Amino acid sequence: MSNTLHVDVVSQEESIYSGEAKMVVLPGESGELGILPGHTPLISRIRPGQVKIVREDGSEEYVFVAGGLLEVQPKAVTVLSDTAIRAADLDEARALAAREKAEESLRNAKTKEEIAVVEAELAMLAAQAHVARQYAERSKNRH
Repeated sequence: MSNTLHVDVVSQEESIYSGEAKMVVLPGESGELGILPGHTPLISRIRPGQVKIVREDGSEEYVFVAGGLLEVQPKAVTVLSDTAIRAADLDEARALAAREKAEESLRNAKTKEEIAVVEAELAMLAAQAHVARQYAERSKNRH
């Protein structure tokens, strides 16, 4: 059995990551999922949060996803998300500013539908800010 699996993280706009990895960790619907080579086939929804990809050489790549779908095969993992952003490209301050605007929208929301849309956006922005903060802390600790 191979000790790696092929990983693709794809957004609506572009392929964010494509390569071999030793492991992938991501936010499943019921908690964190760790995927290793040879994993049982699986299709699952994923929550907004961080995808951690451990490359063959042990280095790590982090990607923010705004939820989506996960497909696992014994030798491949595919993550499909409307929005996927490399953690290195995230801006915590921008995410927090957008979150403040969304909170204002929530205060002004009138219908259940408007409230649900804004609450989903708030959850995504909170996860995005969290991933940006974690990435910044990891980067600071390396230097």
